[in-house]
Amino acid sequence: MSRDNKTAHHLTYPRFLLSAFWRASEGSWVFYTWMTALTAIALVGAHAWALQLANGMAVTAMTDHVSWGLYIANFTFLVGLAAGGVMMVVPAYLYDDHDMHDVVIIGELLAVAALVMALLFVVVDLGRPDRFWHMLPGIGRFHWPISMLSWDVIVLNGYLLLNLHVCGYLIYTRYLGKKPDPRWYRPFVFLSIAWAFSIHTVTAFLYAGLGGRPFWNSALLAPRFLASAFVTGPAFIVLVLQIVRRTTRFTVPEGAIQRLLSILRVTVLVNLFMVASEIFTIFYSGGAHAAAGRYLFLGLHGHAELVPWIWTAISFNVLAAIVIHTPALYRDRRVLNAALILTFVGVWIEKGMGLIVPGFVPSTLHEIVPYAPSKAEWQVCAGVWAFGLMIFTVIMKVGLQAMTGEMRAPSAESDAHTINNDDHAEEAR
Repeated sequence: MSRDNKTAHHLTYPRFLLSAFWRASEGSWVFYTWMTALTAIALVGAHAWALQLANGMAVTAMTDHVSWGLYIANFTFLVGLAAGGVMMVVPAYLYDDHDMHDVVIIGELLAVAALVMALLFVVVDLGRPDRFWHMLPGIGRFHWPISMLSWDVIVLNGYLLLNLHVCGYLIYTRYLGKKPDPRWYRPFVFLSIAWAFSIHTVTAFLYAGLGGRPFWNSALLAPRFLASAFVTGPAFIVLVLQIVRRTTRFTVPEGAIQRLLSILRVTVLVNLFMVASEIFTIFYSGGAHAAAGRYLFLGLHGHAELVPWIWTAISFNVLAAIVIHTPALYRDRRVLNAALILTFVGVWIEKGMGLIVPGFVPSTLHEIVPYAPSKAEWQVCAGVWAFGLMIFTVIMKVGLQAMTGEMRAPSAESDAHTINNDDHAEEAR
């Protein structure tokens, strides 16, 4: 890079940050209402977490018997949501789907927001988050490669950095009015595809490797995690694409929505098949190791706290599968969107209260200690979700305006026409 180019970059980058901040903080009354509501919920969550820090984990319903609860349940779900964004990247870059290529940035931005939320749930689950430095290599004892937890830290943070680089580079070059250089983002995109599969696989291995928790000791756990991730990712993105189409100037091709729905029609059935396989194994083979499964699906020794949760999740997923496979139903967008919300919530329950909690009940001493999230836990979770949605809203607002040319460097206006002509010529070829 020449001296003149370096000088121009140092002058342009602060302008880009100021422009991004300005674009992120202005909007219609709907935008301000949405952000105000999220801010209020986030502050309630922050207050609940402050009380948790002051009074200890006693404000939660977790105990020595059930040491992972609603926080880790949300963490598990959000790791899958982040991995689900790869369902846009694969068609766009591996199969050169032009419709998907136009909107792939949305899936990458979703991965960033979901990973931030996932990491925040780990932080709030720590009784003493100020001691996280024990995990830092060179300062603490990271225990890599022996500990699966250390692998999880690497893949989650690595996937976050990959998506930050790809999204940041694409948005910044669009702001400059330049065509992105494939050498600076395509290798990272292909790496992120493999990395997306690894983040949920490693998370599943983290659970499946705990020998004292027979409910998780299944070779099917990692494939089941991936299948559910490829349900929630497309479902959420289809909902987002419809909102983007109505509220922004960003063009959303109908082909991209239909491709995601085609993926969802397959993955929702695969996910249900894997749940059915787990149910068969639990009730047909029997044995003491199936006690957690019996507690989850039917109740055990008079305890049935999780039974309404899991059957609600299965009902939601079955109803959603029926809708998205019935043309007379899914052609009505209102019915389709209701089905997408149902499957999103259904998988959230299935991978949360339907997976994490029964792994601890009965305990290793065969005691049944029920768990139900406390008010403080619900408030903290709502706060983290609100904060994550605020991040997603802001980065989407900045990213899409850069892609449409609404946010552009002053010196780049003259180059925009040339870039558009080059894009059209490439499409023609």
